[in-house]
Amino acid sequence: MNFIVSSTILLKHLQSISGVLSSSNNLPILDNFLFEVNNKHLSISASDLETTITTSLEIKSEEIGKIAIPARLIIDILKNLPEQPCTFKIGTDFSVEIAYDNGKSKMIGFNGDEYPRVPKLDNKNSVSITGEILSKAINKTIFAAGNDDLRPVMSGVFCQFTEKEITFVATDAHKLVRYSRTDFTAKGNASFILPKKPLNLLKNNIRGDEEVKIEYNTSNAIFSLNDITLNCRLIDGKYPNYEAVIPKENPNVLSIDRNQILSSIKRVSLFSNKTTHQIKLKLAGSDLNLSAEDVDFSNEATERLTCNYNGTDLEIGFNSRFLMDMLSNLETTEIQLAMSEPNRAGLLMPIHSEENKNEHILMLVMPVMLNR
Repeated sequence: MNFIVSSTILLKHLQSISGVLSSSNNLPILDNFLFEVNNKHLSISASDLETTITTSLEIKSEEIGKIAIPARLIIDILKNLPEQPCTFKIGTDFSVEIAYDNGKSKMIGFNGDEYPRVPKLDNKNSVSITGEILSKAINKTIFAAGNDDLRPVMSGVFCQFTEKEITFVATDAHKLVRYSRTDFTAKGNASFILPKKPLNLLKNNIRGDEEVKIEYNTSNAIFSLNDITLNCRLIDGKYPNYEAVIPKENPNVLSIDRNQILSSIKRVSLFSNKTTHQIKLKLAGSDLNLSAEDVDFSNEATERLTCNYNGTDLEIGFNSRFLMDMLSNLETTEIQLAMSEPNRAGLLMPIHSEENKNEHILMLVMPVMLNR
């Protein structure tokens, strides 16, 4: 089997799917890309068994066949080649010869039939969403997902589709983000939990102007966009009732410029305890006092900001890292922090302009006990 393909175009496609490759595969065949040639069409797949991603491109060929080619080696070869046509010659012994302007290289491939097959979806539903909105939903939520192997359901992003809205939720029990859109809906109600790895792969391959088709059932989801198809296994389990932890009554409301409070937290948190990262917010009238200290090293810092505050005088502590993560993932000029008691969660929300009325973002952060 022979085919001709551009070195730079092939490298671009291989790099777009290489993120799924694992350094500790149980199956040696997964250290390879699967090349499937069907006349002028080439499909390349990479997999870690949980997630399989496939990219497609046009080539010069009049043959049909498949071969598994060592992933790291083929990428390293192409990285060191200038733009030029490369001729691949696949032998009956699965040898792979790549001929280019100044010479050729040869490696041993593997039987493509040994590569794991992608499961087909039965009883599937589907929904379409723009790449821009999907990318934004992933970026706004994925940072809040947990890393605890003992609670796998919280290590992914919970997707909820209804006839009224679509919602993406992530939490690690210390912070929570809920991102909703009312301008995209599904035909019926559905919910599932997506792992972080395929979401990061998706995020890296979304341009923004394309339409992404999502097909799903109870065990798998398939995302189709541009020349990429991603099939991933869903996280099995029931997602926590996140609505129950969102406080309904939050009479103490702080409004302030997002960049102003973010910059202040970044400075003050440098002096916080390196274990708790605690920062204290003291609210009285139109004054917001931010303070942090590390008793072990006699470090402390205080800053005073002017804000718009409606509520009773309040002192509350938060993990500064969580606040910085959340504020960095918002884009609006002003934000709102709604609170009730020092031992209850705070709700961080953007103050949207009229043009963003279809987007709803809520970020919840649990308090930390203040040092007295």
